[in-house]
Amino acid sequence: MSFKILYASSTGHTEYIAEKLNKLIPNSKLQDVDDLEDITELNNCKTLICCIPTWNTGADEGRSGTSWDQKFEAIRSTDFSNTSVGIVGLGDSAAFSKYFCDAMEELHSSFSAAGANIIGEVSTEDYIYDDSKSVIDGMFCGLPIDEDNESEKTDDRLRNWAQQILKIS
Repeated sequence: MSFKILYASSTGHTEYIAEKLNKLIPNSKLQDVDDLEDITELNNCKTLICCIPTWNTGADEGRSGTSWDQKFEAIRSTDFSNTSVGIVGLGDSAAFSKYFCDAMEELHSSFSAAGANIIGEVSTEDYIYDDSKSVIDGMFCGLPIDEDNESEKTDDRLRNWAQQILKIS
C-alpha cells in the first residue's frame, strides 16, 4: 500500500515533521499542499497522511493559517469514501494551551464529511494542555506534535503513530 503525505507549513516545522514521517512510512510520497492543483488528484490515494499546523488560534475556521484553509470546502465536496486519512497536527501546548492543535479538527471534519475513514486517533493522556477542538470522543483525532515544548517526545510519538497507521492500512 502506498501513502501520500501532504503538508502545508509556515515556518518549516510541519514540513520537517512530514519529512520525518516520509522516512518512517515505506512507499510514501511527500507533497506540499501548495503543489496540489486540484483536490481530485487525491482520489486514487488509498491512504493520506495530512500534516497541518495551528496558527489562527481561537478561530472557528481557517485555523491552520496555511493553504489547507482554502482546501476544506473542496475536500468536503469530493468523494473520499475509499480513502483512509491520518492527521498530524502541530501546536504549542504552553503558549496556546486552550487551542492546542485545533486545526486537526478541520481536516477531520472535512474528510469525514467526504466519507473518508479517519485513522490514527491518539489518547490525550500523554499531553499537557487546557483545551483542543481536536479532541473528539475523548481522543485526539490525529497525532498532536509540540515541537516548541516537547520536541524530545517527537521521535517516539512519530514512530509509534507510524507503526499504528501501518497496521491499520
